[in-house]
Amino acid sequence: MRKKYIRIYDDIAEGIHNGYYAEDSLLPSEHILMKKYETSRETIRKALKLLSEHGYIQKIQGKGSVVLGMDKVDFPVSGLVSFKELADKLGDKVTTFVTAFEISANDNISSKHLAAEKDIWKIERVREINGEKIILDKDYIIKDLLPGLTKEICENSIYEYAENTAGLIISFARKEITVEKPDSKDQELLDLNNYDSIVVVRNYVYLDNAVLFQYTESRHRPDKFRFVDFARRNR
Repeated sequence: MRKKYIRIYDDIAEGIHNGYYAEDSLLPSEHILMKKYETSRETIRKALKLLSEHGYIQKIQGKGSVVLGMDKVDFPVSGLVSFKELADKLGDKVTTFVTAFEISANDNISSKHLAAEKDIWKIERVREINGEKIILDKDYIIKDLLPGLTKEICENSIYEYAENTAGLIISFARKEITVEKPDSKDQELLDLNNYDSIVVVRNYVYLDNAVLFQYTESRHRPDKFRFVDFARRNR
């Protein structure tokens, strides 16, 4: 049986999708949600944290949980969320195409960012949402950490396989976000619709033992995504 905070998350997320909770409105207070779902404050806070990480709400101190618009795909900057986890909440038609799956010991990118002496999985995946190819993910993973990786796994979820089958604990990531000119691969594989820039998110993903597990370049068509985070000023 799914944990209660997951069920609450699903219920509120569905309410946002179907317009029950309107964009820019406030969710009910934690106290009201506690009474509605007959649960503890801790459980409600877990559900709200998950909603925030998946881009449904923005928690603002002194105001509450503001519902975000769903016309763009919201990527949480500070969260570490797989594309499948993000796609599960979109409710749209989402397809992944694996355009490259190979072992590369000498690739310039992989040797620059990962251990040069190791064999590296090189994976390219195009993400199509509602018939438009708008993300190109380039993943580089140390082969020894996921020796049983397959193309079929990459079409589904590498993180799901790494955590649930390989037993790895994916812990944290360092991210870099830049705006760049599309390269020839972007132009070949993505539906750019005459956009002359793309948003590139570079992730350096680490396991709980601080081993660098993965380097990723995620290349996004700029009109379809919004990168969200919460910041607090420290005095």
